[in-house]
Amino acid sequence: MKKIKYHLIFRDIFIILCMSFLFFKYLQKEETNNILKNTINNNHYLIDSLHNQIDSLYNVIDTLILEDEIWDYNIQNNTTHLLSALLHVESRNNDSAYNASEDAVGCLQIRKTMVDDVNRILKRQKSTKKFHYEDRWNRYLSIQMFDIYCKHYGLVNAEEISRCWNGGPRGINNPATIKYWKKVEDIYTKENSCQL
Repeated sequence: MKKIKYHLIFRDIFIILCMSFLFFKYLQKEETNNILKNTINNNHYLIDSLHNQIDSLYNVIDTLILEDEIWDYNIQNNTTHLLSALLHVESRNNDSAYNASEDAVGCLQIRKTMVDDVNRILKRQKSTKKFHYEDRWNRYLSIQMFDIYCKHYGLVNAEEISRCWNGGPRGINNPATIKYWKKVEDIYTKENSCQL
């Protein structure tokens, strides 16, 4: 009888030890799983960070391409420094400029009505391209809108372009745009004289 009791006690102790060992192993696996989950989460953050860096590099590349295109555009149309002068007068060349009272946004201080007008022009030209209000914050897209606007209204010389950019398609006839033109002309003339 004593032998059976010892046998049962050993069996119970063995079962308890096995259960304890298995529970310990379970806890170890759980800890390993948590470490792996944290590593995966950290890797996701790292991947997101790298994606952000890649996006940032794409923006730099887009800006460099844009600057190259701007120079090409300016050389072709003999307005080498007009766009720079306009950018300076409008925003001091600041892509994040915002005039809350007029809801004028970005480097060229574009209002929503300008985006609507450019989209109307594109629709009339049967283009599938469409601009959004948030595009005003993007220098490249702002300059595209500027280019579409100037070409559509047949704006050729610096004064026409400046005054109509400031006062709308008939801005050249609006005396209120003369002061704006003088600001642009001062910068435009200085920049052109530096080139001579």
